[in-house]
Parts: sequence; C-alpha cells; structure tokens
Amino acid sequence: MHDPQELNEYRRTFPSTQQVLEETPDPGVRAMLRHFADQGLETTFDRFDAQKPQCTFGLAGTCCRNCNMGPCKITPKSPRGVCGADADLIVARNFLRWVAAGVSAHGARGREVMLALKGAAEGTIPLPIRGPEKVRAVAKALGITADRQNHERQDRQGQHQAGHDQQPRNLQSLTGSDDQEPSTEELQAEIRSLAAQIADVLLEDLSRTVPGEHKTLAAMAPPERIATWRDLDILPIGAYHEVFEALHRTGTGTDGDWENIARQILRCGLAFAWSSVLGSSIAMDSLYGPPQRQRISANFGSLKPEYVNIAIHGHSPVMASAIVQAAESPEAIARARELGAAGIRLYGICCSGLSSLYRYGQVHPLSNAIGAELVMGTGALDLWVADIQDVFPSIMNVAACFHTKVVTTHDAGRLPGAIHIGFDHHHRNLNKVEAMAAQIVGLAIENYPRRKEGNVFIPETSIDAEIGFSVENALPLFGGPQGLWQLIDSGQIRGIVNLVGCNNPKVIYEKTITDVADILLANDILILTNGCASFPLLKLGYCHPDALAQKAGPGLRQALEAHGLPPVWHMGECLDNARASALFRAVADAAGRPLKAMPFAFSSPEWSNEKGAGASLSFRLLGLNSYHCVPAPLFGSPNVRKFFEHDTEALLGSVMVVDPDPRRLGERIVADLEKRRSQK
Repeated sequence: MHDPQELNEYRRTFPSTQQVLEETPDPGVRAMLRHFADQGLETTFDRFDAQKPQCTFGLAGTCCRNCNMGPCKITPKSPRGVCGADADLIVARNFLRWVAAGVSAHGARGREVMLALKGAAEGTIPLPIRGPEKVRAVAKALGITADRQNHERQDRQGQHQAGHDQQPRNLQSLTGSDDQEPSTEELQAEIRSLAAQIADVLLEDLSRTVPGEHKTLAAMAPPERIATWRDLDILPIGAYHEVFEALHRTGTGTDGDWENIARQILRCGLAFAWSSVLGSSIAMDSLYGPPQRQRISANFGSLKPEYVNIAIHGHSPVMASAIVQAAESPEAIARARELGAAGIRLYGICCSGLSSLYRYGQVHPLSNAIGAELVMGTGALDLWVADIQDVFPSIMNVAACFHTKVVTTHDAGRLPGAIHIGFDHHHRNLNKVEAMAAQIVGLAIENYPRRKEGNVFIPETSIDAEIGFSVENALPLFGGPQGLWQLIDSGQIRGIVNLVGCNNPKVIYEKTITDVADILLANDILILTNGCASFPLLKLGYCHPDALAQKAGPGLRQALEAHGLPPVWHMGECLDNARASALFRAVADAAGRPLKAMPFAFSSPEWSNEKGAGASLSFRLLGLNSYHCVPAPLFGSPNVRKFFEHDTEALLGSVMVVDPDPRRLGERIVADLEKRRSQK
C-alpha cells in the first residue's frame, strides 16, 4: 500500500495558477493568462487548483471501480478489495486499462486513415496517393508485389485518383512480359495496387482475431527485439485483440496474478507501437506523402486579424488535409476577400495541425492541448475545427464568449453546442470529405464579419521554426546513418533523445520540457521532438539554427553548423514517434549494435494521458529507457513500481526513470547515456 508521506510530498510539488503565470517560459502564455484573469475566464490551471487536494488513492492507483461491489480502496484497515484483490493486482489492472485505452486511441485515428488509403487505392474515395516512394518501400519490406488482378479490378472501378480521367492500361511492362518502360498510367496503377494491399495488411494487423503473425512487426522490428519478445511470450495477435483481452483480464474475477497482468501490459505496448503508431504512420505517409522540411512562423504572433482564421485541432489527418486544400481554392479566397478579409490562414492546435504543417506548410503552430483555450481566448479565430482526442470540453465555454464557431468532424468527438460536419460511425461517407471540407471553410468565411475588433487580443510573440524532419531527409545530410553514427561514436554528439509527450498541470506548464532540453543540448545531445511537447520548443526558438549558438554544447554545435541544422529536429505529431524509432534503428544498424546498447533515450516529462503511457512503453520495449517528471499511478504497489523502474532492465534492457525536478532528470539522462557509451 502507498506511503502517505511520499504522496503528500509529491502533492506539495503541484504548482498553482500563480506559479504557472510567474514561471512558464513562454511570454505569450503569460500574457494570455493575465488576459483570461482580467476577462474572468477560467483555464485548465484554475480548474486544477480547484481540484486540490487530489485524491491519494487515485494518485497511488489503489482505487478499484471495475465492478459494482466497490469502489474499493486499499488501506491498512482494508488491504484487499471486496473480491480479494490486493494493491499489486489493483494497481496493475488500472494501469493495463490505461495502456489499452492508449492502444485504442491511436488505433482509432489510424483506422480512419487506413480506410482512406484503401479507398483512394481502390478508387472509391477521390484522393490522390501522394507518397508513392513510401508505398514502394513499405511494399518491399512486407514482401508485397503489384499483380495484374489488382490492376484490372481497379481499372473496372473507374480510377478516380487525383481527379484525372485515366484510360485502361497495358500491364505487360508491370508483369515483366516485355521490355517497354511503364507508362505514367501503369505506374499509378502499380502504386494503387501496392497501396491497397498495404492498407489490407495494416487493417489486418489492427483487427486480427485468428492467431497469426503480426506482419508489420515481423517485417520491421529488429530481429534481436523480436527474439526477446518471443521469449517473454508478449508478441501481440493484433491491436483490437490485445485491447479486448486487456478489458477481459481486468474484469470481475478473471486474472488475479499481477505479474500476468504486467505481461499483458507489455503486449499492449507492442500493439500500440507496431499497429496504432507505426501502422497509422505508414498509412499517413503513403496517402499524404512524407514530411517536407520548411520554415514556418510559430506562436500567438502568427495570428493575423485581417485574415479569415481557422484552427485545426485534434489527431486525424483526413479532414484536416481536405480543409487545407479547400482553403486554397480560388473560390474560397475570392469570397473571403469579398467580405473584407485579406485571405484565409490556418493554424495548428495539437497534432492535426502538426501533421498538416509539415506536409503543406502555412499551417502555423500555436499550441498544444492544454493551451488551446488560451488560443481561443484571443478572439481572432473565426472557426475551430475539432476532430478527436485532446480536445477538452472547456473550449466550448471559451468559444461562447467570442464569435468563434466550433465544428466537430468525427462521430467519436462531439461537443455540446458545436456544429457537426463529419464522418459517420461506419465511415461510409469518407468519399464526401472534399465537399464537407468546402462547407467547413465556407462557415469560417461567412463568420468573419461577426468578429468584433474589441474582443481581439493577440500577444506579439512570434518566431521562425524549422519543421518536417524525417529519416529520409535528415540522414542523407550526413551521408546516411553511418555518418551520423560516426559523429556519435567520436563523441561530437553524445547521444540522441526523443523529447515528446503531452502536458500536465502537475508541473509548471512547458517549463519541464525546456529545462530538460537545456541540459541535454548543453551536453551535446541531439533532440528529436514531436506532438504537444514540441510546441514550447517550436515557440521558443529551439527549432531554429540560431539555437546552436545559444543552447548547444561545442560538439553538437560543430556537428550541426555545417549543415545549417537546428539542435532540435521537429518530426511532427505524436504519431511521429515512429520516425524517431526508425532513426534510432537506422543508426543502430549502421553501428552494428542492438538498440539497448545505443546512447538513445525517450523522455516525456509532462505526460498526462493513456497514449503517453503507451508511448513510453513502446521505447522501453525497444530497450531504451524512458524519463519522466510526472510519475505513473503506481505508488500503491511496491511490486508493480519495482517491475517498471528496475525489473524490466533484465527483461528488456530498459527501465522507467522518474524525477519531479526537470533539471535533475536531464542530468540523469546525460549520465545514463554516458554509461551506455562506455559499454561498447
């Protein structure tokens, strides 16, 4: 059972709204917090204050509500729940349900884009396939080849791709029966055939029920890791099955062995990594194309009141991508100008904005999920488009104080009072995405005249940031992964850390991220970033080459200056942890060393939700430590806590490290990477 003194000391570290106002590193956030206070509007930080003191049983993970005989809590007086479950079992079951929820969260948004890829490939959805090289690379890894039957079936379906009329094509050159170069039409047919088969594999891995090989994992995971996972009997059947199994095992009177529950946690972690994350990433890059490196302005000062302003918030790229295209149409721009606007501008909130940003440009990043209501409070947004996940209900309270309309676009993400224009539960109307996007942009344009100048408050904070890094466009700068490894091996770069995650009011907003980053960069450690944690790094200059002189140690500065690179490489949205793990794998292969022997690490200092639990597990399963300032709710079980903080070292080659002091956490990461460097 939990130590009351330890938990009380932990609770005392939780900051107040006033502390956040005084210490958060972004001057734009401070200005908006003061503005909200002046306007009598509440924020996440105010509501967090109102919840104090937080329940110690919840923090310890020792409250069980899985059946209606409870709720049960573990105390010295009652060391077991009504059913006989002790603290170890209750803590493990609660954590398993968190991880399972994370699998389903990323998996749900992934399924949507997998279906869109399949529809585009088969001609039932009028979307072009913009990532042909990604399609070819993935098909090669999966052992998929284009076949005549697929081409002929697609010809019969009309070939709507990219809006071009396409004629029936000669397939001989694709089947190897003559020496002619394939025509453009034949190459497009080949890509569609491959993409359709890839989508089928991804959907099968996501939803498999009949036991069989998880094809994505088998094709793309390091063989050394697969052998480890097989020995531990944690290879997943499929994402749906492992979530299904997690809910089953944690139900009334089922699995009573906390160690067996822990094994299912690891299975869910693998399902999260190789279906919910990597499978979704493959589908996105295949359909919409890989990241493009570019420079963009970030933070509140990017908001321009003379434009029709649209915010894109959530996690699904399907509608967001269509909205970007709709906002560029000459008809939409002409109508905006007719109503007095200079044009249309798009802004990124959370991950939908980030994935659109690195593919299309001109989607200016403003805030992560916790800061979203501060952006809404500028009064400068005409329309707020919300799809799924990390869209807090509180934005509707802020929108009610301004002219901003909120549109929801997903059946799983409705908000009371919002306009709903989106995909149905069965996704039968994915083929209407372009028409829906045009309707949404039209609503924004027509709402622009309702904006009141007196309600607009925009902090003058803006900075340029470089975005769109990937394995494909970063490693060639060094001559391939071997070149980057040589810089690491020589000591110019001491290691690489994937610094990511969400935000949490249990720590000073965004400060833990920048504090950790400062320590790492000063010690010549390269940082990769994505998702909500990347916003302070975007907004405060870390993703600009000028940060080399201001933040980086001499070795890192020398290694990157010649290429004009920033010390923090922005890789996109939270799903793009897959890019970081792919870069880690490529460099480890070049070094001829297993990942668990490389000076790499994962850190999510401010993590706050179920997806964050899955992300840290994904990297620990690869053999890389995870580092956090916010602990998981494991205080109530010394055994479960010890399992994740110590025992997984022998099983996986990695552990979970928690320290509420971000600078101390950064120093621990540096020390641990140096240990890995010394174990050549």
